[in-house]
Amino acid sequence: MRSPPLACWVVLPLLVVFWGLLAWQLDTSLLPSPLAVLDTLQREAASGELQRHLSITLQRVAISFALAMALGALIGIAMGRLPLINALLDPLLVLLLNLPALVLIILLYVWFGLVEAAAILAVVINKVPNVAVTLREGARSLDPRLEQMARVYDFSPVKRLLHVWAPQLFPYLMAATRGGLALIWKIVLVVELLGRSDGVGFQLHLAFQVFDVAGLLAYSLAFIAIVQLIELVVLQPLERRASRWRRSGVEHA
Repeated sequence: MRSPPLACWVVLPLLVVFWGLLAWQLDTSLLPSPLAVLDTLQREAASGELQRHLSITLQRVAISFALAMALGALIGIAMGRLPLINALLDPLLVLLLNLPALVLIILLYVWFGLVEAAAILAVVINKVPNVAVTLREGARSLDPRLEQMARVYDFSPVKRLLHVWAPQLFPYLMAATRGGLALIWKIVLVVELLGRSDGVGFQLHLAFQVFDVAGLLAYSLAFIAIVQLIELVVLQPLERRASRWRRSGVEHA
């Protein structure tokens, strides 16, 4: 059952109106009005600082995301298809899933210094277990009948991966992708706040030091807007494609 097309545009405008009324009522610098935040956003954009720090953060997100997805998918598929690999790596997976991201970030900065490699590695290690768990479940649910068909027709490993595994794993890959992006950009901001000299996280750190709430909100909202745009333009269409076969099955039932 589809929701009304304008339903998604109701809550956020109401939230902005409530924010503006509350800021007007309290009249404090600790809660600037939406117009004050917009003015800060325009000022930072005009100076070029907003674009520079956003691009640096997005670059870290992209690199970390690509590495985490690739490594996590390989580990997850191997664990789902090979019981020995699963038995060997499962304790490590549980350990990493329960290790706080902040602890790992601090440890890597202490061990390797405040360098870019440590920042990227901290984000990747935090995300890989989540991807691996999701893809492991996908690999375990592969249809054995399709595997038998692939053996009967003597599919090569590459052909089996592209035509048998990939379509079945695609919904799991999309679930890991959407959850991964939401997690990774948050961890990247923490990494930048703790140990980098550029990026959105660093700017949030500077704004926090001088209690610049307008600056905090301006950079946060700008980054959230970009991530939301990626969600709407790229990830949601891919997810609809991943679940198209389910809708087709219901329609033909």
